[in-house]
Amino acid sequence: MLLSLMLFMLVAFTSRGQGIRIDFTEYTLDNGLHVILHQDNSTPNVVVNIMYHVGSKNENPERTGFAHFFEHLMFEGTKHIGRGEFSEIVEKAGGSLNAWTSFDITNYFVLLPSNQLELGLWLESERLLHPVIDSIGIATQKSVVTEEMKQTRDNRPYGRLLTETLKRAYQVHPYRSDVLGLDPHIRNATEEDIKNFHDTFYVPNNAVLVITGDIDIENTKPLVEKYFGDIPRGTKPIYRPNVVEPLRTAEIRDTVYDNIQLPMIIHAYPLPALGTPDYYAMEMLGTLLSSGQSSRMYRRLVDEKQIALQVQAMPLGLEDPGLMIVIALPNMGIDPQVLEEGIIEELELVKNELISEQELQKLKNQFESRLVNSNTTIASRASSLANYHTLYKDAGRINTELNNYLGVTREDIRRVAQEYLKEQYRVVLYYMPKAE
Repeated sequence: MLLSLMLFMLVAFTSRGQGIRIDFTEYTLDNGLHVILHQDNSTPNVVVNIMYHVGSKNENPERTGFAHFFEHLMFEGTKHIGRGEFSEIVEKAGGSLNAWTSFDITNYFVLLPSNQLELGLWLESERLLHPVIDSIGIATQKSVVTEEMKQTRDNRPYGRLLTETLKRAYQVHPYRSDVLGLDPHIRNATEEDIKNFHDTFYVPNNAVLVITGDIDIENTKPLVEKYFGDIPRGTKPIYRPNVVEPLRTAEIRDTVYDNIQLPMIIHAYPLPALGTPDYYAMEMLGTLLSSGQSSRMYRRLVDEKQIALQVQAMPLGLEDPGLMIVIALPNMGIDPQVLEEGIIEELELVKNELISEQELQKLKNQFESRLVNSNTTIASRASSLANYHTLYKDAGRINTELNNYLGVTREDIRRVAQEYLKEQYRVVLYYMPKAE
């Protein structure tokens, strides 16, 4: 369940309201900050969302975990906001806030009553221009982040599952390191290291500001200029890894022992990058195989053969090519190898036979429902608009993304299964109890 949560948090947000066009205005300030404004006066609330195009893949391999560390550090305080007061100010104004980090992006958002729009703009501009990066805040957040590593990954059952998979699936690409990074890299980071990371990536020309909700667009533009227009443009070169992970020529198979009660089988296959035509077909393939109790693998392996307690095929969609990860728990008394053979059998079926027209229509219905429902709040729209601009430089995909799924054919699904689910491409991991 932890792995599922992590993966679903990492996949890019895709959203579109079928039949409801999301109108927005976008422009770029002189300092490079891209601004997107979406007006929805149905409730008296606003969201101020700022997304930075920096994630764990932009880190120095000897200094991993910095993007996630900064997600925490940016709440420490600023030149005009006392230490620990950022959240308190928002809550006293009747709002809420949060942030998250992925392999590719870092996102911050504040939800406030619409009469507090200026407060939200001031808070985020302060965090961008005047963060306090000092020894006290650094030491505090080092402790917080390294403790989080222990609680959510290193000392939690199956917590290292993704970590162990990534470091085998990637040999040269920075995706081989998970988002949390390594404890020594954070503990040994100097104040100079941390400030240099901030000055490189936390700059207007590496960010998009999205404001959604109960606003007037023409009245909001001068407020954006007031709070963000004079923030200096970044001058350091922004590191974008251009390394290409080569396709494997032979299967990687390994065993990991952990403090768990039940064994787990992991298959990881290459997944095309987000936004590519093959990505949509592969995501639909994952849904076909394991989404819900009527899905193929669940029906065959859990219900009929009763060799699995649970099975899931989940796309880890990323800006560069990601992974299609299949995980399965064998039923009591079932040899994990028997379950793995069942998984391979199901994958071979979809590689060799066209799915039915009924299955394809069901998939399209599922994705239409999923995308429509994911876009019902101003917060989700803000995140989607920011994400589409950051990863694709096209916020308008919020209105067209569904078409990419509806255009997938049965032949596409069979073709991508044949192309990407090859034995020589896969990583197989047996995640076993230490007692064994």
